[in-house]
Amino acid sequence: MSDSTRTYLDFERPIAELDAKIEELESVLSRNGEDAPDAADEIAKLRQKSSDQLKSMYSKLDAWRKTMVARHPERPHLRDYIAGLVTDFEDLAGDRRFGEDHAIVGGLGRLKGRPVVIMGHEKGHDTQTRLKHNFGMARPEGYRKAMRLMDLAERFDLPVVTLVDTAGAYPGIGAEERGQAEAIARSTERCLTLGTPMVSVVTGEGGSGGAVALASANTVMMLEHSIYSVISPEGCASILWRDGARARDAALAMKVSAQDLIELKIIDTIIEEPLGGAHRDRADTIRRVGDAVETALASLDGLSPAELRQRRRDRFLNIGRSLLET
Repeated sequence: MSDSTRTYLDFERPIAELDAKIEELESVLSRNGEDAPDAADEIAKLRQKSSDQLKSMYSKLDAWRKTMVARHPERPHLRDYIAGLVTDFEDLAGDRRFGEDHAIVGGLGRLKGRPVVIMGHEKGHDTQTRLKHNFGMARPEGYRKAMRLMDLAERFDLPVVTLVDTAGAYPGIGAEERGQAEAIARSTERCLTLGTPMVSVVTGEGGSGGAVALASANTVMMLEHSIYSVISPEGCASILWRDGARARDAALAMKVSAQDLIELKIIDTIIEEPLGGAHRDRADTIRRVGDAVETALASLDGLSPAELRQRRRDRFLNIGRSLLET
């Protein structure tokens, strides 16, 4: 992706200005060639300055800026991960009760040669696909489809990989009428009772029960600049201070970042992102996630269904115990 088409976040404005100067000089160099000998040197200096600023900026992101990065529109989404990591993918649709929910996509495939059931939230990349996938906010039929896929995985002794990226479950009237709370609870329960290995990665936003319903796994990982929380920072600010504009304060207080959550032992691993965030090198991000999932699945090989269930149970009980201790 060229710098001219890249979307810059508000705090990245200094980087945007440098990149604009680099593009301008590159245009001069392409037009004048040998008649602009100083342009190449200046471009090299500006590229180094941009890289240094980017490294410095991303090494000290606070929780609110991480929230902005986690929501970046160019961040890779589920379909990108499936395209980059999974071969022979067979998309499975419908909950066999009400209909198809495009917010959760899942099916069968081979991840680095290993047969798996893979599913997760899909947000979409443009207006049309975002509307189709409801911005990754699932309705009850999405979670019932997830349960159906987990049943299938257990029947054929396949590991389950989930990629989580949602602001939360869809709170519409229709979703509530069709049993949203029950669907989330039963999907969470199905994760915990699954007799095959389960690995989850929070790739962007991990919002509330809508995320937990797919992330109650043996191993839970997060990308470096993703977030995971019981409510969005804006929602928290609206409840606590009746002012959604205080979302930054809420994000800092809630400890939503991967770095906070690994310290609290809520997640197991942080997957490092390329310099400047996942959106700056999507292919490398996808490769890193694939490697981390492969390693996590290998660590669960050979465990019996009873051992997998017990490990999952102990993992989540220990979160409660450690939080009470703090």
